[in-house]
Amino acid sequence: MGLKPVLRPGHSLRLLEGGAALFPAMAQAMDRAQRLVHVETYIFEFANGALQVAEALERAALRGVTVRLVVDGVGTPTLPREWIERFHRAGVQWRIYQPLGRLGLLIPSRWRRLHRKLCVVDGVVGFCGGINLIDDQDDVVLGHLDAPRLDFSLQVSGPLVADMLDTMEQLWWRLQALRAARQRAFRAAWGAWLEGLPQVEPWAWWDVSPQPDLDAQTLHVHQAHAALLLRDNVRHRHDIEKAYLKAIGEAREEVVIANAYFIPGRRLRRALILAVQRGVRVRLLIQGKYERFLQYHAARPVHWRLLRFGVEIHEYAPSALHAKVAVVDSRWATVGSTNLDPLSLLLAREANVVTTDVVFARRLRDRLDRLMRFQGRRLQVEQLRTRPWHERWRDGIAFAVMRTVLFLTGHRY
Repeated sequence: MGLKPVLRPGHSLRLLEGGAALFPAMAQAMDRAQRLVHVETYIFEFANGALQVAEALERAALRGVTVRLVVDGVGTPTLPREWIERFHRAGVQWRIYQPLGRLGLLIPSRWRRLHRKLCVVDGVVGFCGGINLIDDQDDVVLGHLDAPRLDFSLQVSGPLVADMLDTMEQLWWRLQALRAARQRAFRAAWGAWLEGLPQVEPWAWWDVSPQPDLDAQTLHVHQAHAALLLRDNVRHRHDIEKAYLKAIGEAREEVVIANAYFIPGRRLRRALILAVQRGVRVRLLIQGKYERFLQYHAARPVHWRLLRFGVEIHEYAPSALHAKVAVVDSRWATVGSTNLDPLSLLLAREANVVTTDVVFARRLRDRLDRLMRFQGRRLQVEQLRTRPWHERWRDGIAFAVMRTVLFLTGHRY
């Protein structure tokens, strides 16, 4: 079982919306790096907006900074040959998490993926959220998007950055495939080396171009209580889900969730329904575009049931939605990589930051409220109930397939 997260004070949190805000912030941090840059991501597309991150990794390594990159074997099966050569010349160390091999996803153990998006620079600044390293208007499934993808990430300094670095280091040494004794020796030597260096002072926060309808002040708070939550297949199997369940279970006024692939399991569905029955307003902002058969159709029976019990569901209209954020009673908020679907909650490595900073929670809630009111299409019970029979048939097939897949991995839905 995972340990109960401790929300510690002393964090600076800046909400970044889209790669247009995240990528320059990451590149600037990497350009200030003195010792270490460590990045984990599901997708790394070496094109357009995301190129500035690749170039910053290269620059850091050329200065002698230790640079480590881990990508997922499904999201990023390989790196472009040009960048393999450039990283090799610069000294960037990179690994692919669980490459698929010849049998691909036919092996159930390979369904476990690295889905978290983390970056730590010098142990001083960290980034955590849902944004892959891919341009806001590029999509691996939908192709070119007419408008930027909706997604969020956090730029953070404070105690939890050390937690981020620790979990990334653990995975890195595991991927190195060294013997346990040698692994411990390497990590001990690395830790001693870091301790022997002069302490890096936290940097001043730099300006990031704000979103048009939000000034920079609304995106940034200091001295927040926050914690890092993980989902893995050992000690932290249910930590993120439990945090959601606790927050929703204690809600008294409002639950606001923006989540791309929203197919919650039995416990989360029940928590949301009970919240509505207590008089809590529950609103969801979900993906409105058709991407994949399973994710789209398996979600429909769940959405229909939630609508029947009074949950409000809005589909994001202007473009693709990839966000994974939530606010409860404007006092609890989370930003991370975790979709509320079985793959994320039961199979993937995920990372979320949770905060109880009231100012941050209120501002994120206000942003989501505006998105739902002005850029969302509200779903109705009748709209789903009266869909053509062949659409409802696809829903049933997709839902059954999803439950079968979970059964094969030893989980119930």
